[in-house]
Amino acid sequence: MNSNFRLLVISTSTIHGSSFLAYIKDDFVDFIQTDELIFVPYARPSGISYADYTANVQSALAEKGITVKGLHTFSDKKEAIKQAKAIFIGGGNTFLLLKTLYELDLIGDLKTAVAAGVPYVGTSAGSNLTGLTIGTTNDMPIVYPPSFDALQFLPFNLNPHYLDPDPNSTHKGETRETRINEFHQFNSQAVLGLREGSWLHVENGEIQLKGTLSARLFQQGEEPIELNPGQLNF
Repeated sequence: MNSNFRLLVISTSTIHGSSFLAYIKDDFVDFIQTDELIFVPYARPSGISYADYTANVQSALAEKGITVKGLHTFSDKKEAIKQAKAIFIGGGNTFLLLKTLYELDLIGDLKTAVAAGVPYVGTSAGSNLTGLTIGTTNDMPIVYPPSFDALQFLPFNLNPHYLDPDPNSTHKGETRETRINEFHQFNSQAVLGLREGSWLHVENGEIQLKGTLSARLFQQGEEPIELNPGQLNF
């Protein structure tokens, strides 16, 4: 993993009983260390427009004195990424997000910027992109990207919003663990189940699990293990 990478990989932008970005806002601001960022709205949760999604982010961060510029507003998106002080990719549908980035030919530009040390913040779908592929997203494949290969900053896949089975539930569908085990029938990379309210802080080649909850690590052919907050070794 590139030691220049500075990543904040957040399971979710909103936790129960809290408004958008509220629980993570202070850590977010401390991490980016700038008053300006480029927001990538292409995941479009619930079909929200690019403008409205960007406005939601601006509203959440305004009290911190941060100016948010939507990538969709730039005529030269490659140059915008090149000049970005920080990049934030929000949640929504991961397939749509990745397809759009491929269509705009921005995958390489994002990789180059982050490899040069530009801070990257992802929530949900934006966090999925930091892994090797998007093959462990929870989203429906509403569109078809040309590849499932993601930005590949981290040496494993992510499953944001990871849910443990509810022993009192009458639902008979597959659990997240079952789905990840299905993934490992055909794929060898590890998968980190990141529970809501947890995030990864990546800097100086180290991965720190933050928040109060453990994360669940799945490896092909092995029993899953719980990883407590602190430094993770891969």
